[in-house]
Amino acid sequence: MTKLFPVVPVGLPSVRRSLSPEVEPVLREISIGAGLAVVISLTAMGYDTIPLLFLIGAGVGLYYLARMKGFVGTGNFAAVKFAGRREVTFDDIGGQSFAIQELKEALDFIKNHQDIKRLGIRPLKGILLTGPPGTGKTLMAKAAACYTDAAFISSSGSEFIEMYAGVGAQRVRKLFQKARESALRAGKRNALIFIDEIEILGGKRGKTTSHLEYDQTLNQLLVEMDGLKVDDQVRILLVAATNRADMLDPALLRPGRFDRCVKVDLPDKEGRIEILKLHTRNKPLAGDVKLDLIAKETFGFSGAHLESLANEAAILAMREGCREISQRHFNESIDKVMMGGKLDKRPSEAEMERIAVHESGHALLSEIVRPGSVSTLTITPRGEALGYMRQIPEDDTYLYTKDYLENQIAVLLAGALAEEIVLGSRSTGSSGDFEQALRTAETMIRSGMSELGVVCLESLPQDLKHQTLAGIIKKQEERVKAHIAGSKHIISEVVKALLEKEKISGEQFRFILQNKKEMQPEKAAVQGQ
Repeated sequence: MTKLFPVVPVGLPSVRRSLSPEVEPVLREISIGAGLAVVISLTAMGYDTIPLLFLIGAGVGLYYLARMKGFVGTGNFAAVKFAGRREVTFDDIGGQSFAIQELKEALDFIKNHQDIKRLGIRPLKGILLTGPPGTGKTLMAKAAACYTDAAFISSSGSEFIEMYAGVGAQRVRKLFQKARESALRAGKRNALIFIDEIEILGGKRGKTTSHLEYDQTLNQLLVEMDGLKVDDQVRILLVAATNRADMLDPALLRPGRFDRCVKVDLPDKEGRIEILKLHTRNKPLAGDVKLDLIAKETFGFSGAHLESLANEAAILAMREGCREISQRHFNESIDKVMMGGKLDKRPSEAEMERIAVHESGHALLSEIVRPGSVSTLTITPRGEALGYMRQIPEDDTYLYTKDYLENQIAVLLAGALAEEIVLGSRSTGSSGDFEQALRTAETMIRSGMSELGVVCLESLPQDLKHQTLAGIIKKQEERVKAHIAGSKHIISEVVKALLEKEKISGEQFRFILQNKKEMQPEKAAVQGQ
C-alpha cells in the first residue's frame, strides 16, 4: 500500500532580509540538493511524492513571481570593494581643482567627527554633484569614500522605479540598510551612498498622475535622510549626481538634506592639460606630441572625451604598427571623437568637387576673420558629415561679442555661397550650417545686439522676428559674397589640393593662400604693362 506523505502548507514566501551576493547562491544550491535528497529518499521508502512535487513547484513559481514584483530579493545594491586594485583618490581626477576643494571642505565635516560633536554642528547629510556628462562625478564620489575611509555603496536612480507600488520605497530602505551592514562588516564607522542619475528618483512630485510610485519613493528617501544623526553607529553620507538639477524636487534641495551643491563643470585649458597627462602617463608618447596644443584644440571636451581621445590615438598607433603615439595620431583622434568614424560611402566626382568647394569657402572666411584659425580641411566622409573644416579654438571664451557672433555667421554661410558663386547653385549640404547661423542670429537678438535693442524673444511677433533674423543673415551674405568673388582663384587651388589628397592641414591651406596672394599682384603688374 502506497503511503501518502503529509501535506505541508506552502504559501507566498515572506519578505526576507536580502543576503549578500556571495552567500545567496550557496544557500540556494544547498537547498536544492537537500530537497532532491528528501524527495528521492521518500520515493525509495514508498511514499507518494507527486503532491509534494506539485506543491514545491507551486512554491517556486510563487517565489519567482514575488521576486519579479520586487517583494523578494531586492536591494542587492553594489557594495564596491577595492581589494586587489588601487583605490580612487582625488589625485586621480584632473581638471576639477575647484570642485575637489569644495567637496573636500564638505567631507572634512565628516572626518573631524569629534570637533563636529563638540561644537554642536549638524552633520552634512547629502552632497549633490551637478554638471555635464563625463566630467568625473562618479570618480569624485569614489574618491570621497576613500578620503573619508567609508564603505562605498553605488546605485542608480533607475534601480528604484518599477510599475509595482511600494517597490521603490522598499528599495530605498534596503539601500540605507545595506550601507550600514557593509560598513559594520568592513569595520568602518562611515558609509557613503552614491546615487547616479538621481533626477529619475528625485524628480518634482505631482508630474506622474497614473500612480504615486515616484512620489512614494522620493518620500521614503526624504524620510531616510531626515533620520540620519551625528551619533549613529554608522554615519551615512548621501552623494548624488545629475546633469538635470532643474528637474529635482525642491524638498530634496533644501538645507538639511542636500546641504552642498558642487558644480562639476567642463575643464578649462589648464584642466584639459592635466587630464591628458593623467590619461597618457601609461602610454609611450613620441617627441613631437604637444599636450598643450591638443588641449587648445579640444575646447568643450569633457574628461570622458579626453580619455577617449587618448585611447583612440593609442589604437590608431597600434593599427599602424607604431611603437610610440605621435601628434598626427592625436590629430586624427580629435576628428574621430568630434565627428565620428570614417564612412565607407564614396561620393561621385561631381559631389566631391562640390564638397571641396563648400569646405574651401568655410576655410577662406575663417582665415579672413581670424588668421591662423583653420586646423584641418577634409572631404573624407565622417559621421554625419561628407566633409568638414575644423577650427583651432581661441583661448577659452565664455562671453561673445557682436563682432564674434557676426564672424561665426559669416563662416557658416561661406560654404553655401562658395557653391553658388563657383558652381552656380547651392545644395542640401548647407542645411546644417543655416540652422546654426539662425541659432547664432537668435542669440544676438536675445542678447540685445540687433537693431531691435533689448527685447523678449518669446513675446516678439513672428513676422518681426523673421525680418530681423533675415536682416542679420542678409548683411553677412553680402559681406561673404564680396570676399569669395575676389578669391575664386584661391578656392580653385584649394579644391585641387583637396581632390588630390582629400585632407590638408591648416598650415598647408595657409601656404596656398599666401602663395596665391603673392602671385596676384605680379599678374596684375604684367597685365598693366
